[in-house]
Amino acid sequence: MASSNSYKLRCSIPGHEMDVRGLAAAVFPEGSFVSVSRDRTGRVWVPNSSPDTGFTEMHCMSGHTNFVSCVCMIAPTETYPRGLVATGGNDNNICVFTLDQPQPIFILKGHKNTVCSLSSGKFGTLLSGSWDTTAKVWLNEKCMMTLQGHSAAVWAVVILPEQGLMLSGSADKTIKLWKAGRCEKTYEGHEDCVRGLAVISSDEFFSCSNDTSIRRWLVTGECVQVYYSHTNYIYSLAVFPNSQDFVSTGEDRTLRIWKKGECTQTIRLPAQSVWCCCILPNGDIAVGASDGIMRVFTEVQERMASAEDLQAFEDELSKTTIDPKTGDLGDIKMEDLPGREHLDEPGNRDGQTRLIKDGQKVEAYQWSVSDGRWMKIGDVVGGSNQQTSKSVVYEGKEYDYVFTIDVNEGGPSMKLPYNVSEDPWLTAHNFLQKNDLSPMFLDQVANFIIENTKGHVVGPAQPAGGDPFTGGARYIPGASDDGSGFGADPFTGSGRYIPGSGPNPSGPVGVADPFTGGGAYSSAALRQKATNIYFPKTDAVTFEQANAPQIIAKIKELNGGAPQEQKLSEEILENLDMLLVSVCDSSPSKSSPTIQQISLLWKAAHWPEDIVFPVLDIMRLAVRHPQVNESLCGEAEGVQLCNHLLSLMRPEGRPANQMLALRTLCNCFSGRHGRALLMAQRESVLSRTADLAAVCNKNIHIALATLVLNYAGCLHSQPDLEAKAQCLSVASRALETVQDKEAVFRLLVALGTTVASDQTAMDLARSLGVNSQISKYSSMSDPSKVGEVCQLVLKELQ
Repeated sequence: MASSNSYKLRCSIPGHEMDVRGLAAAVFPEGSFVSVSRDRTGRVWVPNSSPDTGFTEMHCMSGHTNFVSCVCMIAPTETYPRGLVATGGNDNNICVFTLDQPQPIFILKGHKNTVCSLSSGKFGTLLSGSWDTTAKVWLNEKCMMTLQGHSAAVWAVVILPEQGLMLSGSADKTIKLWKAGRCEKTYEGHEDCVRGLAVISSDEFFSCSNDTSIRRWLVTGECVQVYYSHTNYIYSLAVFPNSQDFVSTGEDRTLRIWKKGECTQTIRLPAQSVWCCCILPNGDIAVGASDGIMRVFTEVQERMASAEDLQAFEDELSKTTIDPKTGDLGDIKMEDLPGREHLDEPGNRDGQTRLIKDGQKVEAYQWSVSDGRWMKIGDVVGGSNQQTSKSVVYEGKEYDYVFTIDVNEGGPSMKLPYNVSEDPWLTAHNFLQKNDLSPMFLDQVANFIIENTKGHVVGPAQPAGGDPFTGGARYIPGASDDGSGFGADPFTGSGRYIPGSGPNPSGPVGVADPFTGGGAYSSAALRQKATNIYFPKTDAVTFEQANAPQIIAKIKELNGGAPQEQKLSEEILENLDMLLVSVCDSSPSKSSPTIQQISLLWKAAHWPEDIVFPVLDIMRLAVRHPQVNESLCGEAEGVQLCNHLLSLMRPEGRPANQMLALRTLCNCFSGRHGRALLMAQRESVLSRTADLAAVCNKNIHIALATLVLNYAGCLHSQPDLEAKAQCLSVASRALETVQDKEAVFRLLVALGTTVASDQTAMDLARSLGVNSQISKYSSMSDPSKVGEVCQLVLKELQ
């Protein structure tokens, strides 16, 4: 087929009643694509048989109760050999459809605001971005993780080919890289909302923004190129199969085609907002716009529209009206514009615009390199008349109007600045948010603006109840971000998911134990080839070693040097000594710890951080005793114990305290009350634990790995997938930095225990790239247990 090296219209598809907000190339049928719209539907379009160059609607999907704003395809599986369609909407839901049923086969609920971006990955994982400032990872109809860290709407998400790596772009102007549910890197450079992301390779990606730029990034963090050509917000990007050339669309009414780093062609459309684009398998480009029409462009001559249709498209374009306030055309002074003779001079580049005066009209033309001529792209309205010269100054900026709004009788009046080129619904929405007013007033305020600017509004006003974010104008989220830090982790301040608390664990089950060393495990003697003696490991692994005389001696030594007001009394020292003896004594006639001894231990645990470590060592040993476990970990005192230990585990804290706090938490698992406490506090405990992987300390790493393992053991027989996802996330992150072989071994057993007998957990582990992450340990022979358990985990994940 002949190629003209220039894209021209293939067909226009008037299939939706409102804005087309998302497009995705479908796996089946060949050459088809899916569109979603503010008319609340999704539709599948199939190419007509040659010589007809158009598309026919094959299937209509409905399931959302509000606008549909994004779509992606989920790759085929044995169950769904044609793949699935996932759509996100302003009803906060994600609907998942087959290609032959009008209703969704399931609906994913969890976001608290509009779902505006979707991306699918391997093994059925789905990533969603929302105005609620989070991204979520879904698998098998369940939310596995919530990625938290952005301070404004998450407009764009994408899963990278490198397993486990995910990107999110936000109205907070940043892009974040996530691995195993944790924010690994933040990319800064855009000066306004990040609206779109597109994968180039496992090492590179593109981003586009309201700041009119496109950026090319290395995953390692460097921005290697910035592309400028658009003159207004850029909404979407799509990359050609050669992983170099790409296309972009935006609020400047254009589709732009980029080759070898240059914008080689600009195609204007007769619609203000070109919301979305996708590249079809044959290289054609589909775009969706605010006029509800999809248009497909091709560079293959045989697929181009007829001369009549191309002329009709050009005529439609020439009749559109252009508002100069979009910034696309600069400041227009009618008296300075040249006449029609200006069009005799050829343009310098494709897409160049030129304004000419024709009597009292201003017309806009664009240079077409392929045609070698100027094409009319519309009439400019309001170029130099009174309406467009801003005359009212408010907060240092000029506006067409500044209204005074009285919401409450007797209350203070509020100022509402407005320009006629703005969307009245968006302005009303931002005004209500800024002044903390009820959304109930949205219609009232928007209609007030429309009523008081009659004859001065460019383009049609939105229908009542219109969405201020997805309508004819653009969303400027910086103005409406009052959810900063929503759900932020109180311990780390960084992004992570927010699962629910786990149920009570089942009782421990005895399994042969290679953890305690000292002859407890003999590779040759205890193992038969077909037997997995490592996992699931469901009984708690604890730290038992004790030297009571040394611990007491150390406390007395530190007490002697402590300032008078911090000294422990002789009574406390004696009680700590007796408590330590009773919890370490294994004889049948041993005395039990008293309430007074336990109370004084808790008091001593608040000694200054530089000397408290031997008291923590007593606590580590004491919580193994049923009576102490019940007393310190019970409902009333348990949360206080947990918070105290977590405060000692701060990343900037003392390593000895960090290690002993971790060991104490591990030993809490030996009792029923301790298990219940730690399962209830799992999210905050594991979040803080994960941060300690960065501390270079072998003993801390072993304790960290043991704590994750104990959680995995408690969760083994539970259906709490979000809790298992956190275990997988923490173990996976820790394996990136932990070097000690015993710690690696325990983390591998934790992974094995988490995925054993749980297909969804296995799928999530695969999607996080656990296989490739741990494969290096499969050949480790010293100690042999590391290699052996690694091979067993890999076998589970096959």
